[in-house]
Amino acid sequence: QVQLVESGGGLVQAGGSLRLSCAASGSIFSRNAMGWYRQAPGKQRDLVAAITGGGSTNYADSVKGRFTISRDNAKNTVYLQMNSLKPEDTAVYYCNAVRPAPSGWVPGGYWGQGTQVTVSS
Repeated sequence: QVQLVESGGGLVQAGGSLRLSCAASGSIFSRNAMGWYRQAPGKQRDLVAAITGGGSTNYADSVKGRFTISRDNAKNTVYLQMNSLKPEDTAVYYCNAVRPAPSGWVPGGYWGQGTQVTVSS
């Protein structure tokens, strides 16, 4: 069964930290690259960070130096450590398997429920 379960979101003041977790079914996680996306109200869903099966990482410019993506292959779980949070980081955060394409990382077709991150100023 395909499953993606995000957790760890919440309300935090600017400058604070949160750690998001995403538990994925083995069929999704396996050796796939995984990514964290976010979607703010009225905006498109954008990729924030990606990690390959071997541990190589990519970040959106807006989060470089503040966010860290990691994975635990034994637990089929991917994490997003978010530090120095800003109000503009407020969004629903989703994880998904991703695959490389000429245009960049492309997500799989199934999405979990996401986890809300709200950063107050």
